[in-house]
Amino acid sequence: MADLDEDERSEIEDRSAPRATIVHEVVRKQGREELERPAGSLFWSGLAAGVAIIASVIAQGALHHKLPEGMAGRTLVSQLGYPLGFLIVILGRLQLFTEQTIVTVLPLVTRPSRRALAATARLWGIVLLGNLLGTAAAASLTVHGHVVSPALLDAMLAVSRESLMHKAPSALLLQGIPAGFLIATVAWLRAASSGGEFWIVFTLTFAIALGDFTHVVAGAAEAFLLLVSGEAGPARVVGGMILPALVGNVIGGTGLFALLAHAQVRQEL
Repeated sequence: MADLDEDERSEIEDRSAPRATIVHEVVRKQGREELERPAGSLFWSGLAAGVAIIASVIAQGALHHKLPEGMAGRTLVSQLGYPLGFLIVILGRLQLFTEQTIVTVLPLVTRPSRRALAATARLWGIVLLGNLLGTAAAASLTVHGHVVSPALLDAMLAVSRESLMHKAPSALLLQGIPAGFLIATVAWLRAASSGGEFWIVFTLTFAIALGDFTHVVAGAAEAFLLLVSGEAGPARVVGGMILPALVGNVIGGTGLFALLAHAQVRQEL
């Protein structure tokens, strides 16, 4: 370093990846800001996210419908539509419950207190309620509002059946763990990178579809489609589909990623 001039040293700093502690503090700062937002702002943002996430099911259904039956790789190609809703929600800065499993947990684990725990629980509850109401409203509009063609609706229902109907609650819970981990990774990588947000979101959410993992909000859109169309009852939708995915996502996003991300820098803070 002694042979380098100031411009060269500055260039090295610019080209260096941010340290884990810096990424941690960026995410924690985002979490503090989210925790301070009014309840109404959180709810309406969460509701909008719930409505927007059904774009993933629409895109998957549209690809499934357009591709010829029996085509090799038809399922794989249709899964390319899965990231669409997440791109709208995450890049649009809407409130997605699973993203908050890391963003608002880092302030809590860094400075634990009853007040911090209550603030985190408040945000989680408001955002999750908004997300679920949004997905329910979008599903009802899709089925009864005739906003998509009957053929596309049939394809969306086929995608939803394939994702949820043949899986036990225990399988949905276990498959929700990696989904929660991957969505938490989105928030971490966005803080660590200076660009490429589109590809970060696309790649990690496509991995959820590719691995046949379960995301509670996108899965709720599919579950409510099945409910509104009469293919699944309320007890199965809530207790057998949404709740297991919720538990799995929290384990993966908070229990694994958030705590591990904090553990690696805890002694440096």
